[in-house]
Amino acid sequence: MSRSYSKDLEEVDDLKSSRFSKLKKYSMVLILPAWLLVSFYMAQFVLFWLFRLMSTIGVPLASVNQSLLNTIWSAALYVATLALMITLPLLIKKRSNFEKDEVGLNRLPSWTDILITPAGLIIYVILSSIVMLIFSHLFSGIDLNQAQETGFSNLSRNYEYILAFITLVVVAPVAEEILFRGFLFSKLKKYVPTWLAIVVTSVLFGAIHGQWDLAIDTFALSVVLCLLREVTGSLWSSMLLHMTKNGIAFYFLFINPILLTTLVK
Repeated sequence: MSRSYSKDLEEVDDLKSSRFSKLKKYSMVLILPAWLLVSFYMAQFVLFWLFRLMSTIGVPLASVNQSLLNTIWSAALYVATLALMITLPLLIKKRSNFEKDEVGLNRLPSWTDILITPAGLIIYVILSSIVMLIFSHLFSGIDLNQAQETGFSNLSRNYEYILAFITLVVVAPVAEEILFRGFLFSKLKKYVPTWLAIVVTSVLFGAIHGQWDLAIDTFALSVVLCLLREVTGSLWSSMLLHMTKNGIAFYFLFINPILLTTLVK
């Protein structure tokens, strides 16, 4: 009788342990995105006061070209966010959270990464159109034709266009892929099913872009980027697709906005 009772207690303990372990794993759905957001906003806070200090001690930031200032701010913000995401685990767990294999930077780009990008672009366009159509039917009162805010406006000189291009088409895609598909998606997959990791990563990626139309579009983009990250085992194809998408948007927003207006009409 005592052996049976002891066995029952062990089974209950195992069940409790299993449930606790499962709960702990799924709690990462909240913890990891929160950790990314904390790093992002902490980086903004630090940079804000750093720029303010520079102005206080006489650095003439007000006289710096706005496009150049935006480029410096964006690059510094991404670098600071990445630095915080890497160093915070070092302070808490005494070990680095940056692993090339896990993040997807363990090899050079391959022809597969390059050739799969056009297919990813087509899938993204179709998926974005479907999601946008569904959303417009469900929430007809929301404006899905808002003007996109990029941080760059009234560009007139060639170097200003170059700076905008570098920021929006090169720096942003590379940094965001490392942050979202490299860190967040790769970490989430260790704790929850891949489909849930894709959904959580994509919802957060869409949410940080603010505007409803942009959030829906970037949600669809993120789903495809996560799939490319999963299929190829690296970040290169997702980076290439992200850069291609931003490059197309850059052309319509800055090089030929009249064509975009014509297409929308």
